[in-house]
Amino acid sequence: MKILAVDYGDSRTGLAVCDPGEVLATPLKPQIEEKAMAKVAARVCEAAKEHRAEMIVVGLPRNMDGTEGVRAKKSRKLGELLTDMSGLPVRMWDERQTTITAAGFLSESGTFGKKRKAILDAVSASVILENYLAWRKHHPGEV
Repeated sequence: MKILAVDYGDSRTGLAVCDPGEVLATPLKPQIEEKAMAKVAARVCEAAKEHRAEMIVVGLPRNMDGTEGVRAKKSRKLGELLTDMSGLPVRMWDERQTTITAAGFLSESGTFGKKRKAILDAVSASVILENYLAWRKHHPGEV
């Protein structure tokens, strides 16, 4: 199944998509630089349609103790909008540590400065998607 992942942020939103076999997660460029949630949702829906996604996974930014704050509430609201606008199933997925992991990947590849800023959120979305795909592999039949 093709799945689109979303790393929603105040300034930028990153997207990633997997192949139909759910093996590879690929960051998408360019990142969404809209700030209004409705515009972000519209752009995510466009990307889902373009890439023929059958599901959307939205990163849920929980605190390290598992509680949810303002950012998580905004992400949940985006998830609700995406459900209504896309008609696709939307799954919220814990995104703790994904930006740190993505930044590590970019550091290892020597990507810094403006180049890093231009893709960090998309790489974070791919980490979210990879984590979700790993979970799905061990939980067949569950969404």
